[in-house]
Amino acid sequence: MAELGFKAFDADNHYYEHEDAFIRHIDPRYKRRAMQWAEVNGRRNLLVAGKVNRFIPNPTFDPVAKPGCLDEYFRGRNQSGKSIRDIFGDLDPINPAYRDRDARLALMDTQDLEACFLFPTLGVGMEEALIDDPEALCAAFKAFNRWMAEDWGFAHQERIYAAPYITLVDVDAALEELEFALDNDVRAICMRAAPVVTRDGSFSPADARFDRFWSRVDASGITVAYHSGDAGYLKYSKMWGGGDEFQAFDFHPKRLCMSANPISDLLATLICDGLFDRHSNLRVATIETGSSWVAPLYGKLKKAYGQMPFAFEQDPCEAFRKHIWVSPYYEDDISGLRERIGADHILFGSDFPHGEGLADPISFVDDLPDFSKDEIQLIMRDNGMGLVQRRPR
Repeated sequence: MAELGFKAFDADNHYYEHEDAFIRHIDPRYKRRAMQWAEVNGRRNLLVAGKVNRFIPNPTFDPVAKPGCLDEYFRGRNQSGKSIRDIFGDLDPINPAYRDRDARLALMDTQDLEACFLFPTLGVGMEEALIDDPEALCAAFKAFNRWMAEDWGFAHQERIYAAPYITLVDVDAALEELEFALDNDVRAICMRAAPVVTRDGSFSPADARFDRFWSRVDASGITVAYHSGDAGYLKYSKMWGGGDEFQAFDFHPKRLCMSANPISDLLATLICDGLFDRHSNLRVATIETGSSWVAPLYGKLKKAYGQMPFAFEQDPCEAFRKHIWVSPYYEDDISGLRERIGADHILFGSDFPHGEGLADPISFVDDLPDFSKDEIQLIMRDNGMGLVQRRPR
């Protein structure tokens, strides 16, 4: 076990959803159009929009992968060429701490975690699955957020900060969900790094049509977390001869090496479309999207500003440094990230209890060998603790 000398804040913790997460509170009118369970060839499957959904291989999560079992794989240490199935190894019965908040608090005590953001596992793949039916999409996440508030709470004992999921496909519904979350002491919301696909077409999230939503977020002072998931970007893989169905742990070298990057494109859009100029109190955290995209995006923003300063109300790189916090992968060049955004905008995230995360969350500190004691405390605790404090305008 790693030791810090203080309790940490983990910006990327997860639960495993109960089977009724999308169903318990669903409006009956949308039951068949949203999520259902069915036995298919003797196996329990999740149906979304009437189709078997393959985002998660086993959406019941019982059994489930051991935390951190893919650690060496993500560090590029699989020279023996083991298959993903072999690397996963034996699965475990689901731990009560993955579904019960009191058990989770007890586990966090053993992990030296003071607090954490808590994100969906299955939920981050469901917006794309319902993208063609915005009414069912909004109904599904309305139900999901009420399940989340009931089972986890949005600020449970000021330690577990579960992030409700909000989609902008219907701005009125998004505002309703935001108000529900604010009424229940929310500190961070979870959104998808992708264009907003509405009945009227596809739009930038920074389009003025969504400003009513962003104005309310800005005034409330909560954090907007963009967590990795199905961003609909496999359409680009399909253009180059790959598949377009997003499946967790279905890794392909070509996908890993291609340039399409939803989080980079999202932030380029938010900055270039002036979201932070119009809503200067916004704080955005990028979670489980790594940091290798930061340097290329910085270079593009710098060049664009040098060529067309008249197109920006402020230096776009400065806007990035002011409004964006980044949770890098443990295998990333974190020292290089510090040079661009500073240690005060880097977040420690373990992805616990996922297989691709860290079995011992605070062992993330082992990948900060050239950081000072003060910088380590910023990354491992203080930056995250700052983001869970509302900063109303």
